[in-house]
Amino acid sequence: MSKGVEKTFQSEVKISEAIKNQQVSVGKILITSSAGAADNILSAYLIFDKDFDTTITAKVFTEKGQEYGRVTQRVAAKQNEARYVDFVFDTRTNIDGRGVVSFE
Repeated sequence: MSKGVEKTFQSEVKISEAIKNQQVSVGKILITSSAGAADNILSAYLIFDKDFDTTITAKVFTEKGQEYGRVTQRVAAKQNEARYVDFVFDTRTNIDGRGVVSFE
């Protein structure tokens, strides 16, 4: 599904209080491309300190705070699991690796 070279990620990462309260944290983030698109997949290494089963919305913003991508995905994991979760944005979304990424 993904292709190309991983892009350097320099964005600020924000996690909503609702997700923090469910004891989920974010580790490394990678940016890759899907077929026919450039840099539209955000792969977040999520760490689950307790059972988790809910919807997460990932949003990307420019350095000036303008939103330019949003995707929602259901995520389920057991306590003490950790794994990459892919958030696949619209093919027109080119995540540039700078700005802000939020998980809500």
